[in-house]
Amino acid sequence: MSEELSRAEMQKIGEEVVGVLCTIFDPEIPVDIYQLGLIYDVQVSTERDVHILMTLTSPNCPVAESLPQEVKEKSRALDAVRDVEVEITFDPPWDKDMMSEEAKLELGIL
Repeated sequence: MSEELSRAEMQKIGEEVVGVLCTIFDPEIPVDIYQLGLIYDVQVSTERDVHILMTLTSPNCPVAESLPQEVKEKSRALDAVRDVEVEITFDPPWDKDMMSEEAKLELGIL
């Protein structure tokens, strides 16, 4: 029987997941998917399950199959995580305004 997590523990796991997401790069753009603005939400349940709501740069993105799978596998590899669900959405559609200032500087968009 597992104990339910406190808010602080859930937040810590969420931060660990974000750390992992910052190591995953869009193959066409030299910026990680978190700074790129592809991650809309990361939720951690009291049972250590993680739900990641993300998008792709376009519905026809060449990594539409592999990128969500990489997100799931790398997030699930964290010791504190029990399971991961990755949900893809195109609402709202991604655009370059969703990128962090750091990502815009990296790509020379500012």
